[in-house]
Amino acid sequence: MLKRYLLFLLLAAGTACKADTVVPFNDPNIHYMGRIGMTADAAKLTWTASSVVINFTGTGAKATLSDDTGFDFVTVVVDGKVMTTLQPKKYMQEFVLASGLNEGKHKLELFKRTEYDMGTLMFYKFTLDGDGKILPPPAYKHRIEFYGNSITCGYAIEDKEGKDRGTYEFENGYKSYANITARHFNADNYCIAKSGIGVVISWFDYVMPDIYDRVAAHDSTAKWDFTKYTPEVVVVNLFQNDSWLVLKPEHEQFKKLFGDTPPTAEFIVKRYQEFIGKIRSKYPSAKIICALGSMDATKKDSPWPGYIEKAVGNMKDKNIYTHFFPYKNTPGHPSEKEQQEMADSLIGFITKKMKW
Repeated sequence: MLKRYLLFLLLAAGTACKADTVVPFNDPNIHYMGRIGMTADAAKLTWTASSVVINFTGTGAKATLSDDTGFDFVTVVVDGKVMTTLQPKKYMQEFVLASGLNEGKHKLELFKRTEYDMGTLMFYKFTLDGDGKILPPPAYKHRIEFYGNSITCGYAIEDKEGKDRGTYEFENGYKSYANITARHFNADNYCIAKSGIGVVISWFDYVMPDIYDRVAAHDSTAKWDFTKYTPEVVVVNLFQNDSWLVLKPEHEQFKKLFGDTPPTAEFIVKRYQEFIGKIRSKYPSAKIICALGSMDATKKDSPWPGYIEKAVGNMKDKNIYTHFFPYKNTPGHPSEKEQQEMADSLIGFITKKMKW
């Protein structure tokens, strides 16, 4: 009896010694996808599709997170499968990401599916169950960068009632064409996107050329170091908001920028060309795809594809292309199905041009 009791104590002590493994935010084996700010205590995720990715061994994992608004949604992906969606609060909280996994190697991703005006997500640490161990970070076959608006952000994808609502609970960047495309090519993906933004005019008082080079959109003092990430392909899908706003002389941004006179075609082409030129200056060797669609900026007789073609033609750069998504001819923003159709179109184009 005494021997059995001692054996029990030894087994219990052995189990108790298996403390969980803590992986702090600054562990070099963590792969961060997207432009991430760093503080002394945590990583700051602002942009849509910003992600925290690890490889690990073990049966489960947790993460400690907080959010400055409590509105951000985070998609949890384990071994390529969406497991759950989290909504962190304004206080630090530990979340169970996965449990009961088979022993062996696993890949885990925290994906910020909401855009920067919906919140800033703070990531503090992972905790791996038991004797779990972090492994070297995942390798990606390709690198893509996107500049876009609400379409790229995945605006209203989760609004299954078709009301085209764009608040945080209905936005899902994980299902946008951009991220579907990146996953198809196993590409590291940086996404610089904001609902309502344009090149010439936005629904608010700044445009993409004002923020494209920032670590976080609202911080003009922190410029992004473009040497940290060099994409093979850059996709620019902008002008949808411009196409609406240049027809709204009553809008405050129209009055502020143009007074009573709409911008000319030449002015629009020049501004777009200047913006693409800025991207080219950052990435001299990248292929740049000047895209548009699939909302009404590409409907029949729209002048906006022509503006892009003119700007690209003026640049005389054989590595800058145009690609226009067909007008979807349905109300509101692209649905999940329509986003997939856009992804299929872009995947086909990239496959052909890049030979991937």
